[in-house]
Amino acid sequence: MTTPPMTPPSKNVRWTLLGVMLAMLLGMLDNNVVGTAMPTIVGDLGGLDHISWVVTAYTLATAVSTPVWGKLGDLYNRKHVFLASVVVFLLASLLAGAAHSMAQLIGFRALQGIGAGGLGAGAFALIGTLVPPRERGRYQGMTASVMALGVVGGPLVGGLVTGHLGWRWAFYVNLPLGIVALVWVQLMLRLPNPARTARPRIDWAGIAVLAATIGSAVLAATWAGTAYAWTSWRILSLAAVAVLGTAAFVVLQRRAPEPLLPPRVFTGHRNFPLGIGLLAAVGVVMFGSALYLPLFQQTVQGATATGSGLLLLPLMIPVVIASDIAGKVMSRTGRYKVFPVLGTLLLTAGALALATMGTGTSRLAAGCWMALVGLGMGFTMQMAATLAQNSVELGDMGAAMAATNLFRTLGGSIGVAVFGSLFTRAVPGTARGEAYRHAVATGTRHIFLTAAGVCAVAFALALAVREVPLRGGPGTAQKKQPVTRLATESPADR
Repeated sequence: MTTPPMTPPSKNVRWTLLGVMLAMLLGMLDNNVVGTAMPTIVGDLGGLDHISWVVTAYTLATAVSTPVWGKLGDLYNRKHVFLASVVVFLLASLLAGAAHSMAQLIGFRALQGIGAGGLGAGAFALIGTLVPPRERGRYQGMTASVMALGVVGGPLVGGLVTGHLGWRWAFYVNLPLGIVALVWVQLMLRLPNPARTARPRIDWAGIAVLAATIGSAVLAATWAGTAYAWTSWRILSLAAVAVLGTAAFVVLQRRAPEPLLPPRVFTGHRNFPLGIGLLAAVGVVMFGSALYLPLFQQTVQGATATGSGLLLLPLMIPVVIASDIAGKVMSRTGRYKVFPVLGTLLLTAGALALATMGTGTSRLAAGCWMALVGLGMGFTMQMAATLAQNSVELGDMGAAMAATNLFRTLGGSIGVAVFGSLFTRAVPGTARGEAYRHAVATGTRHIFLTAAGVCAVAFALALAVREVPLRGGPGTAQKKQPVTRLATESPADR
């Protein structure tokens, strides 16, 4: 298969990308909206002992399906594969809203997760296909805004919809937005059909092994420290399957004619695994902050559920601002390494500051420290994605973006599992009143101390980034060229 040349984006690319972003927003909003509606869902359907599976089934299916969707986009028409994932997600949303039992809801949530895997992988791959890395900074504000809206808007939308229309509309609300995105992308998106010299071959063995590996890793991360002890035979068995599955998957990918996650993506240039590491670290901080900061605000600072969502604005608004600034500077100068270095430094400082919070911390102080974390996320997150996109050929863009989304999800899942274990140890079930407030503050402190350690490792990764020229300078068409071997590099730089 040959890769078509990358050309500068057309003037209406923002309108095209808006439709892609709307579809991406579906997956980002969904978990937060449904999380807000869960108490009402359990009150109607029952099944309190299975409530965790409503989230686990979605997360597991998303993680497993992400690399599959990404590879299908590389092998076939990327636009059609993306639209198919939107259709799957919308169908599952309709079925989930009509569920009459917790078992049905869990099954439909798994189907929804399969669609969500294609939304994330497909959206970033389409962005990578439509816009050259050098120009991509101009559009980072759009991506960051969608992510911020998904995190902050989810709880607000979930509370309003559930309170006024009922919990089923937590799923039905996806339909109008999804249909608009579906029609928009169909009408506006135009992609060249890649030339192929042979019939695509799907790596079924790789899919099966990767599904078992990811499934074991996600379940171990979800259950460890909550449903089962970290040292229980169940968690240790799942961890062993994940380790052995990873080794088997690597062997299979080296032998497969059309590997699901081509080894050349990871070994072609050292910036790609570094970018994945940075995104995994951001995932740890982002998921942890979105889960435990509202809990701290509600329990320790006395905020309402809706108010705690608004109190996250000091975290999310800087994400948009920093991402937009970094993107414009990158597009104008071609320089980008400074941003993940600065971003991870701010993330470390912000996490350390949040680790000092106690029962007497004011909302103003907490907001200032959250702003540090938000700036760090904005400088790091989109730059790390651009770093990864600039390290692979267009023909591998789907697999590469699937890998970045996969590792960000896994990083977030494992981080939340570790945070949950730390929090559970700090907050005994018998704690009440003032003792409970102090325990929550202590648990939050442990969480952000751990997050600061992760961010410090990410800072070391950012220092190791090799700043190489970005493809697609302003106003220049790009000839097909492999980006895995750059003429300006020595072998030691790769």
